[in-house]
Amino acid sequence: MIVTLTANPSLDRTITLAGALQPGEVQAATSAREDAGGKGINVARVVAAAGARSLAVLPLATDDPFDAALSHSAVAAKRVPIHGRVRANVTITDPAGVTTKLNLPGAALDDDDAAAVIAAVVEACAGARWLALAGSLPPGVGDGFYVDVIEAVRSHFGDDAPLIAVDTSGAALAAVVADGRPDLIKPNDEELAELAGVELETGDDLAAAVLPVARRIVPARVGAALVTLGAHGAVLVDADGAWAGTPPRIRVASTVGAGDSSLAGYLLADLDGADPEERLRRSIRYGAAAASLPGTQAPSPADLPTGDVPVRTLA
Repeated sequence: MIVTLTANPSLDRTITLAGALQPGEVQAATSAREDAGGKGINVARVVAAAGARSLAVLPLATDDPFDAALSHSAVAAKRVPIHGRVRANVTITDPAGVTTKLNLPGAALDDDDAAAVIAAVVEACAGARWLALAGSLPPGVGDGFYVDVIEAVRSHFGDDAPLIAVDTSGAALAAVVADGRPDLIKPNDEELAELAGVELETGDDLAAAVLPVARRIVPARVGAALVTLGAHGAVLVDADGAWAGTPPRIRVASTVGAGDSSLAGYLLADLDGADPEERLRRSIRYGAAAASLPGTQAPSPADLPTGDVPVRTLA
């Protein structure tokens, strides 16, 4: 089973325009949709769509309208009651797949709320293979909140603790890398560069530029890094090697949630016992599938592109 924590969930509203976004102008939209979102929920939706067991933990008030969208998504969820309401995130997408996002702050968690969320995660992790801590942190908790979750889970389960993947950014990611020793992190190239305090010398080979930066923390601080590169694919770095993969050609509808699907694809491949190269391929296929769907729809195995995903070993 894969357990996810979405500490700062969101109701994702996606608006599709007939033409490019024109700031300051009135434009008609061709369509709109709402999805129960947040990185951990997105991962859980993809895992469930593949027929694997998932459980999404999230803070959610009993009377929050978000619960209707969550129930409609058919994701098994463990709700931790709080007083605030889930935020709404708005994504505006044009026909070329260019997206503009407006992310609102989430409901603030007090100390009791935070402790209840951590306790719920620990309870949910019994027998789990992976715990994925995904997304931004809500107001009211410190940058080290994910570190607190990791310590609580490992303290409770010892050698039986699940593997831990973290998909966040900024100060929260820096805290995890400094003190959490996760088994996997999933930044994109910009988030990795920010973490390392460097500018990537991209040139013609973004994957090659990412490798030495990832090697600064793998395996010294984290077990592995899955670095997504958008249209350039992804790089996987672990203690034993490094690999770069190139995505198949697709028609981009919305890149929102593509990184979450990439992480889900990786975790699903690990559940199947796949080797690192196949985990990377599966991650790239799921990310590409998500980018070809509107909104933050969860791709299923039937949505995966069939084109080749070349993987090469990095020096």
